[in-house]
Amino acid sequence: MTARYQSLLDTPIGTVRILGGDDAITHIDFIDAGAASAQPDNALTRLARQQLSDYFAGQRRTFELPLAAEGTDFQRACWQALQTIPYGETRSYAEQAKLIQRLKAVRAVGAANGANPIAIVVPCHRVIGKDGKLTGYAGGVERKAWLLALERRGVPAL
Repeated sequence: MTARYQSLLDTPIGTVRILGGDDAITHIDFIDAGAASAQPDNALTRLARQQLSDYFAGQRRTFELPLAAEGTDFQRACWQALQTIPYGETRSYAEQAKLIQRLKAVRAVGAANGANPIAIVVPCHRVIGKDGKLTGYAGGVERKAWLLALERRGVPAL
């Protein structure tokens, strides 16, 4: 699905870009403020922007958006498993591998999480190392730490 529409949201941890088509959101990521292309928004990208705004304000814990992430069957299984992690909780990559019944695919699960095109709504930030340490995040580990702090204690200071 080609993303034809775009909305931008300034957040405490950077600019979030929301891309979508007529029927679903296809990408949510962090970008440099000047990196956005000139695309119109639509009702769906505006809805996603509002829900994300509510999330960043500490007023939303779940999202109600149609999603259409393109990826392999394995990636989509990993991304679906991410959506089962409750707000404010974390899981290890090993726990995620177990959930999709691929116990030995821990590194592949990590790679799939890194390729997640729909940040925050598909909460790859909730996956941490087996030892409890924060590991990679496409948006940067500092953003991951901020998102987890938001979910655990409310809106954190920068």
